Amino acid sequence: MFFKKRTSPTKPDTQGPTGRTVAVAGREVPLLVKTDKRATRLTLRIEPGGRALKMTIPPNLPFQEVDNFLHRNHLWLTSKFEKLPQDEGLADGSTVTIRGEKYQIVRTGKLRGVTQTGELGGRRVLFVGGAPEHLQRRIRDFLKKEARADLERLVALHAAASGKRVQSISYKDTKSRWGSCTHDGRLNFSWRIVMAPPFVIDYLAAHEVAHLSEMNHGPKFWALCRKLCPATDRAKAWLKQNGSALHAVDFN
Repeated sequence: MFFKKRTSPTKPDTQGPTGRTVAVAGREVPLLVKTDKRATRLTLRIEPGGRALKMTIPPNLPFQEVDNFLHRNHLWLTSKFEKLPQDEGLADGSTVTIRGEKYQIVRTGKLRGVTQTGELGGRRVLFVGGAPEHLQRRIRDFLKKEARADLERLVALHAAASGKRVQSISYKDTKSRWGSCTHDGRLNFSWRIVMAPPFVIDYLAAHEVAHLSEMNHGPKFWALCRKLCPATDRAKAWLKQNGSALHAVDFN
């Protein structure tokens, strides 16, 4: 069977393909099926980080059609998931990427509630203090702090270069976009971008600052973006190829 049931001690199994997982590339991936009365065909999307498959179907579609559709697209799904890292979770001895460089996580009792980077035996190391059950949260908080430091500095540089004023900057764990800009100058960023190389972080800052002048993605916008960040095209390509891997890291 292509589907495997997901059982719960408190809730009965859902009828049909919802509440099940799909076996793909050695993983059991949750399948989320949504019926849309406006839909005329089946559409399939991989959620950021490969955490789930989201399918939209027309009303009254037989569940067998969903199964058939997944079988027809199995090779495509496999090729996509093989490019995603298997997230084994953050733990003592595993690695986390910061500014494009891998750091080995070392939990130490010598630090109390503090996370810091350093070197150990020629390796890049992230020292994490505190109880083991707080390790993921401490790393997440550290990355948020580092993202804020990088982006606030870069935004200030690009805003000064373009003669624009930034109203505020906020940081979230968004899945659908890396950043956004409102008409009144409020910028929003995904703090996960700090795991990307510096030129990609710089591009994201330049991208959102460019929206202060051009609230679109037209030729003038891209010209300004490339002026602020000459590595724009290289950074866009990097995010397209590697962005899902950043979303795949579980900090919970």
